[in-house]
Amino acid sequence: MPPRPAASHAPTGRKRAGGKRSPLALAVIGALAAGVAYFAVQGGEYGTTDLVRQSRRLADLRHDVDSLQQLVDSLSRRKKAIETDPIVQERLAREEFGMVRGDKEILYRFAEDSVR
Repeated sequence: MPPRPAASHAPTGRKRAGGKRSPLALAVIGALAAGVAYFAVQGGEYGTTDLVRQSRRLADLRHDVDSLQQLVDSLSRRKKAIETDPIVQERLAREEFGMVRGDKEILYRFAEDSVR
């Protein structure tokens, strides 16, 4: 067997294992990591800002529903009082329609003279 040539220890331009990386490589890796982190937070169908916006809208809609429910309850109580409570019925008849009780009361209306 012929003898082997001696190994050369001249630099070849490659990094050795455990060597330092260049600043450009670190910048590229940092940019990639930032891009991955941004996509993890904001990417996809529902990003973080989308979820926050939807949560705020849901709170607004729940508030609106509560307000409308209170209004419906109030109107329902008023309707029931008008249908069943004689005191409320009498008050409405007097205020809205100018009605009086039979022959016990007299209604006076004051009108201005239209001819001058």
